Parts: sequence; C-alpha cells; structure tokens
Amino acid sequence: MKAGCAAGSPGNEWIFFSSDERNTRSRKTMSNGALQRSVVLSAFVLLRAVTGFSGDGRALWDKKHYVSPVNASQLFLYDTFPKNFFWGVGTGAFQVEGSRQTDGRGPSIWDRFIYTHLRDVNITAKSADSYVFLEKDLLALEFLGVSFYQFSISWPRLFPNGTVAAVNAKGLQYYNTLLDSLILRNMEPIVTLYHWDLPLTLQEEYGGWKNATLIDLFNDYATYCFQTFGDRVKYWITIHNPYLVAWHGFGTGMQAPGEKGNLTAVYTVGHNLIKAHAKAWHNYNKNFRPHQKGWLSITLGSHWMEPNRTENMEDVLNCQHSMASVLGWFANPIHGDGDYPEYMRTMVGMPVLSEAEKEEVLNWIKLEYDNPRILISENGWFTDSYIKTEDTTAIYMMKNFLNQVLQALKFDDVRVFGYTAWSLLDGFEWQDAYTTRRGLFYVDFSSEQKERRPKSSAHYYRQIIRDNGFPLKESTPDMRGQFPCDFSWGVTESVLKPEFMVSSPQFTDPHLYVWNATGNRLLYRVEGVRLKTRPSQCTDYVSIKKRVEMLAKMKVTHYQFALDWTSVLPTGNLSKVNRQVLRYYRCVVSEGLKLGVSPMVTLYHPTHSHLGLPEPLRSSGGWLNTYTAKAFQDYAGLCFRELGDLVKLWITINEPNRLSDMYNRTSNDTYRAAHNLMIAHAQVWRLYDRQYRPVQRGAVSLSLHSDWAEPANPYVDSHWKAAERFLQFEIAWFADPLFKTGDYPLAMKEYIASKNQRGLSSSVLPRFTPEESRLVKGTIDFYALNHFTTRFVIHKQLNSSRSVADRDVQFLQDITRLSSPSRLAVTPWGARKLLGWIRRNYGDKDIYITANGIDDLALENDRIRKYYLEKYIQEALKAYLIDKVNIKGYYAFKLTEEKSKPRFGFFTSDFKAKSSVEFYSKLISSSGFPSETSSPACGQPPEETECAICSFLTQKKPLIFFGCCFISTLALLLSITILHHRKRRKFRKAKNLENIPLKKGQSRVLS
Repeated sequence: MKAGCAAGSPGNEWIFFSSDERNTRSRKTMSNGALQRSVVLSAFVLLRAVTGFSGDGRALWDKKHYVSPVNASQLFLYDTFPKNFFWGVGTGAFQVEGSRQTDGRGPSIWDRFIYTHLRDVNITAKSADSYVFLEKDLLALEFLGVSFYQFSISWPRLFPNGTVAAVNAKGLQYYNTLLDSLILRNMEPIVTLYHWDLPLTLQEEYGGWKNATLIDLFNDYATYCFQTFGDRVKYWITIHNPYLVAWHGFGTGMQAPGEKGNLTAVYTVGHNLIKAHAKAWHNYNKNFRPHQKGWLSITLGSHWMEPNRTENMEDVLNCQHSMASVLGWFANPIHGDGDYPEYMRTMVGMPVLSEAEKEEVLNWIKLEYDNPRILISENGWFTDSYIKTEDTTAIYMMKNFLNQVLQALKFDDVRVFGYTAWSLLDGFEWQDAYTTRRGLFYVDFSSEQKERRPKSSAHYYRQIIRDNGFPLKESTPDMRGQFPCDFSWGVTESVLKPEFMVSSPQFTDPHLYVWNATGNRLLYRVEGVRLKTRPSQCTDYVSIKKRVEMLAKMKVTHYQFALDWTSVLPTGNLSKVNRQVLRYYRCVVSEGLKLGVSPMVTLYHPTHSHLGLPEPLRSSGGWLNTYTAKAFQDYAGLCFRELGDLVKLWITINEPNRLSDMYNRTSNDTYRAAHNLMIAHAQVWRLYDRQYRPVQRGAVSLSLHSDWAEPANPYVDSHWKAAERFLQFEIAWFADPLFKTGDYPLAMKEYIASKNQRGLSSSVLPRFTPEESRLVKGTIDFYALNHFTTRFVIHKQLNSSRSVADRDVQFLQDITRLSSPSRLAVTPWGARKLLGWIRRNYGDKDIYITANGIDDLALENDRIRKYYLEKYIQEALKAYLIDKVNIKGYYAFKLTEEKSKPRFGFFTSDFKAKSSVEFYSKLISSSGFPSETSSPACGQPPEETECAICSFLTQKKPLIFFGCCFISTLALLLSITILHHRKRRKFRKAKNLENIPLKKGQSRVLS
C-alpha cells in the first residue's frame, strides 16, 4: 500500500486574537475524531506552535480515533454558546461591490485576470452591486441579527494606483458611510485590509508581491486606514489567507495574477506577505493601539489530512508535511518560533528569515499570542448556480460545523469567541466566477434592483443567532415514570425456522449400540436387545431450549415470532399439512408460557430477499393472483385451530406496505399486490372474528412499517408537504382503509391523479368494490407498528414506472445525527411524534410497538443499542404519560442476529448475550424509569442484593463438582495407601519378633 494521507474537511479561515493572560504549557485532548471536529484540530495545530514543541502535531494522528459512538462529545450537543458570543457574516470587496469602472476606482489584478483567463465572464453585468445598494446590504444584516459585519476595503477603490497619495473621495465616502451605518445599528465592523484585489499598477510596476517594496507600500495603505477608520474599527485583519495568494497566484496560476511554475516566486511572495503583516502589526501596536484600543491579526486557512494508516510512520509524516506546507508555512513564523517549519527550510528557493526578522515576529508573538482567542473568519459552502433560495445542504453543513465549534468550547476549552458565516451575498467566486453561489442571500445578477432574497441558510442562521446555539427543542427532557403492570414487554424474532425432528434418535430407536471407542469409533448394534423408548418432549428440541434460556435472561413478558408458511403447507393448500412443524411451533409457544412469556404470532413475514410463499403459490403469480388470498385464509384457519388456544395476539402480515421491495416491476404491480394483501388480511380477520374469537378471545391485526418523516428543510413549504405525503403513501395507504374509510387515502388518490394528468405517472390505484370496502373497514383490533428511525425528506419530482416515484419524495441523511452502521439515524423524538400522529388520525386505539431496534457491530458491549433502547422507550413513556397515547406494549427488535446481516440481535448467532440484554431486562423489571421514591414495580418486593458467593457457586457448579470428585478421589487413595502402609508395618514387626530367641520357660504367642 502506498503511504499517504486522505483529505478531511474543506479549508476554513481562522483569526487569532489574544488577551494579556498567560497560557499554561499544556495541550487539550480532543473527545472526537479529526474529521468530525476539523475546527478543533485546525485551531489546536496553531495553538500547539505556541505551547508545544516542533512536530508535536504528529501526536494527533498517533491517537486512536475510535471512541464510543455514544460518547457525549460525539452526539449532537444541545447547548448554547457563551453569552457574548460574536455572530457575524462576511464579504470580500471584489466579490460583491461591483461598480468596478465608476467613481474613480482603479483596476486590480483580478480585473486583468478575468480579461485574460476568464474570458467568458461578463464582469460588468453580473454583480451584487453592494457599492450601489448599500442599504439593501444593511437590511440583510438586520434580518440576520448579526453582532458584526466583516468586510474588506478595496485597495484600488481607495487608492487607484496603489500608493497613498491622493485618496479617491468617492471610495472614502462609501466606506465612511458603511462604517457609520454599522455603528448606528450596534454592529461591530471587522475590516480586512487586503482580500486579494491588489491595484494593477503595483503588479505592473513592481511585479506585485514578489517585490519586497510592497511591504512598505502595504504599510502606508494600512496606516491611512488606521488613521481614517480606526476610531470606529476595533478589529483589523491584515491579509486574507496568504497561502492562496502565494500558491494559486504564483504557483498554480489558478488565481490572479495567474503566474505559475516558479516555486521560488511562490515562497518569495509568502515571505513578503508574512513580513508585510508583521510590519503593519508593529505599526498599529506602537502608534494606534494605545488610543484606539483595537486588535489586529491575519486570516489563515487550511485543509485537514488523515493518514491512511495511523500506525504507519511514513503516512503520518506525509500528513505532517502536508499540514506544514499549507498551514505551517504561515503559522509557524507568525504563531510559532519565528521561522518556517523545519520540513520547508530544506526546499529549494525557500527564503531565510534573518535573526532580526525572527526577533521582530517573536516579540509580536510574546505580546499578542500567549493565550489566543479564535475568530472563525470564513466558513461556508458552495452550491450550484441554478439553486436559488432552497440551499438545504448548506443548513446541515452549517449545523454540523457550528455544533463542532460548540463542542470545542464546552469539551476542549478552545477559546473561540466568534463565527463568520460566508458570505452575506452571492457574488463573484474567484476562479469559479459565477458558476457557484455561496451567499446567505440570493441575488439575481441579471435584475436591475439586485434584490437580496434570504435563502434557507439565512433563515437557519438567523434562528441560531436568536437562540445563541442549539437549545433542546426537538424533545422534552428525560422523565421519570413507569408503564402499567399489564404492559407487554417483548422481543421480536423474524421467521422462526422449525426443527423437523428432535435432535436425538434416542426417543424413537429402541436398539442398544456398542461404541468401538479405541478402533474405528463406530457404533455397532447389539442384536437381540431392545430398550424402552419414550415420546419426544418439547425440551428435546435444542433450538427451543436455547430460546427459552434467552427469553429467561431477558425477563420479557412477550415473544413475537413468525411462522414459516412454506414449512407448514409446502404445497400451499391443505392437501399436505406438516404436523411435525405445527408441533414444533406449539412447543415454542407452550415452553414460553411455562416461563410466563406470552406469544404474539405472525402468520406471514415476507423479507427483502425472500417472499415467503409456498412454491406453487409463488410460481402462479403470488400476490398478483387473487387465489393467494384464499390460500392464505385456509393457512390462517389451520393455525388458529392448532395454536389458537395458546395464542392471544395474532399478526396476519408483517409490513405489507413494504411490498414495493419485491413487486417492483411496475407501480401497478405494487398496488395490485398490496390490494390483494389487504383483502387477504380482512378475510382472515373476519374468519377469526366469526369462528375463533368467541372461544379463544384473542386479537388480530397486521403490522405496518411506520417510520416518521420530517421536512429536511423546515423553511421550505414543499418539504413539509413531502413529509406528510410520505406518511400518506407509507402508512395511511393501509391504515385508512382498515381503520377509517374502507378506501385509500384521498391525498394519495389525488396526488397520483395529478401526476397522471401531467404525464409523470401511469399508476392506477385499484378500486375497492362496495363489498370489498365493507370487508376491509374495521378489520383491525389494535395498531401494530414497526418503527426504526425518522426520515428527513425533500420534495423531488420523480418520473419512473415504480410506485416509490409516485410520492415525489427524496431522503436526505442528516450528518449531525448519531447513526448506526447501516445509516439508521437515531432520532428518538420521531417515535413520539409518530405515536401522536396515529392517535390524531385513527383515534384512541390500542397501540403495540411490535419492532423497534438498531444495528450495532459490537459483539459484547453494544452501546449504540443500549442508548437507542433507553431514548426510544423514554419517548414512548412520554407519549403514554403526557400525550395519553394508549400504548399497550413495546417489542425490541430482535432476539438473535444472523451472521451475514446487520447486527440487530440481543444475542449473537451462537447465542451469546450482549450487554444490552441486562440493560433491557432492568428496564423491564423497573417497568420503565421509576423515580427514587417510586414503590417497587407492580407491587413486587424489593430486589434482594445478589449474593456474590452464591452467584460464583452457581456459575462454577460443574467445575466445583469436578473439584469435589477429584479431592474425594485423592482422599480415598490416600486413605487406602495409609491403611496399606500400616498393615505392612505390623506384618514386618511380627516377622521380626519370630527371629528373637526366647529364654527358657517362655513360649511364643502368635497373633
């Protein structure tokens, strides 16, 4: 693999101001990844140059960037900025002023560059004309409510030939009027002296910034500005992003003056820009700061890089060199040790900073940058030129960036004191000219009055300024409370594949076998010997035994699973019933009931990859054939007869509103299949209601996929309409006929008809006959919903033969949201909004959340799932207690996971429990989120503290048994050895006595 870096975020511009406080010699660690927190890392690299040591930036890439996905600093932070945070907006003079050949303005290098390099650009016709329409700019600023306006002075408008001789009176009047107007409106002016529009005369006579003469000429120009405007300006910026001036102006030739290929010229220009800034700073510090009390700095921009392999030093060094070549080129001399980065000093053509120059720069650092405060002086995003006011993407980019800034303030103590949105207006975007837009306000360049129309991003930024950040609005704070005692706490499984026979033949085979353990290891039947057998029991199924153990660990009260239609009726009709499969399912239910776990059984559960129909039905057209509905009724009746005495909650069909994933050849196929599914459900409900409910007393429904929808752009009416349209096409499509009218939603019918009239769709919704309408209406006992996330939708006109195109809806991924590996956004408040919408539309029905869950890659500590469970159950509790939604049960999805699919399971595919099992079981035991003063849930006695020794003994029972056996055996062997040893001793003693001679008159007594 080649060593290298990957680009992170786009460049942003930074300004550093400081107070007289001293900065401690420490480095703040970051609580987020580099890509997410580019603002922190960019600021940190500069801060490091003051307080750290050369090359310390490498440590950023040495860090392991993986942190818990639900770490506080990686979630969206709902909080506000400091009370006096500086909110502003900026423009560049050449980009928005216009009037380039009027009122005495001289030409700049960019006027020449446009003529020589951008010949197709009509520079006179296209402009926001801020020079003419100043009042309109001021109204735009008032609309936003900013506290400052950052703008640049056009050097050639003030001094047409670049030298401070005779000032252009008209230009002077314009800037005085602008400054006075800002002061009148309590808006702080932040003034940039040089934003790339060098007077053309200085380029032609001196060669521009290649000539050191410009250092003094720039200082003269700066001095005039300090003298003339300094009574009203407290924040000055000398040069805007000197890197781009040097590299693209004299290296790549992409920007004015358009020179390229001379690396020595590039570094010379950078050298002169640094010295020009330093000279102006010392000038201001000595002659103007004492009485004007202002601040002066320079804007630096940078990219961010990530090593392809953080453990590879070559990759890390490549990134370090890349950062040093862009940011360090200017940051190190200005904010660091007064010299260029060590890596750059070896480059051919690199100028050398003299000791005197270093000392001058370091004196400035000592006074000005010991404790830097940071102003983000330019941050914005480009949109295509055809986009007018609906810049939805810009909202999310701004939201993400500003939240990272807020996290930098709160978690990392980074001293950001202001933010500049770029730019106020659409304007000239340098080498891109007018092919892109970047303003908060849309300007029609071809119009006479150049009206400023606020874009969505302007409305959004205005709201952020008003709120001073991101106060929690989407949801109420977490609450304490409990669900009722009869609440159903469940877990959901998909299709439960049956075992067709018990796992061992011992219950059916009466023969005795001998195992040739030392030979070929085969079993040999012993002839003439027959053993007694017993019928197989439910616990003899290994899969059932495992499931019962898992359910016991979770402490759920309900278990939802789906039957496999193809296994029960392989032929699709009652001619061949697999009784063994039905027995297996009955065993699943009965063993669960013994544990106190009630079943919710789904009859039919199609998936994205498997239609789930018996082969004869599938090959004859599936749900496009009306006969399938009749076959489904027969199958349901069989299940009611065989299992209905044990099952009280039935789901006929799981997510029929997702059939477009399978019947997607044409939209009419989708609608026809859905129509037949609805008829099939209604027939089954009527069958149960008529024949089985009086005895079995159960309830029947079907479960709908029910994600919530939010407008991606809340400032655009079409997005609100798209969100409601999504709900109508996704949920009301089935819910309206079943709960309300016996017919499809009016909104759905009218929208499809409208598209038909415009030639954008050929879809035709099936019509309910009067008999069908009466059949389906009211055939539902409770609302069962599967909810996983909230969709952010935009209106997008679509034209295709698929049913999803009839909605004219497109999804947008909110990059600020915590998301799962499969990109499911964690938006708990959407669940509560959905529950409220259902109650408003369909009345006070019983509601079961029959599937709610998220994928998590962790095999043990699944933190995303635990966070998801806690927050979504919290929202369900709020809906129950505050909104009075009649929620009867919550079923987490799902029990076990499959190896090759997203990891939704509480247990791994080999039945190992994840940490979310214990977390969910505690929620169940508490019936939610009880307060400290709450009585034990549902009158249960307080849980006794588990005995640690008892728990250890229980877990280690086999080992302890083996140990006891081993010790007993050792004791027995030792006893036998001791006894045997004693007998030997007695025997030897007796032998020895026989050899002792006896005295006269004594006799030997033998024992």
